[in-house]
Amino acid sequence: MKRSDIPSLDDLRAFAAVVRLGSVRAAAVELALTHGAVSRRVSKLAAELNLTLLEPDGRGVRPTRDGARLARAATDALG
Repeated sequence: MKRSDIPSLDDLRAFAAVVRLGSVRAAAVELALTHGAVSRRVSKLAAELNLTLLEPDGRGVRPTRDGARLARAATDALG
């Protein structure tokens, strides 16, 4: 496995915060980033993994099945 095959820890941290808080905006506040920066990190992660990680849920988002699995693994690894 090449280093370039490993997702960015910052991207994983942003994704885990979005899933935990159910909102990109809330994750941005917690991480002291802009909404756009968090959104780009999550989009980049999804593209690198070739997975749909989040789906709309009212005014927020919720993880897909793959997203929930990744969020659990990321939270365990980062915790």
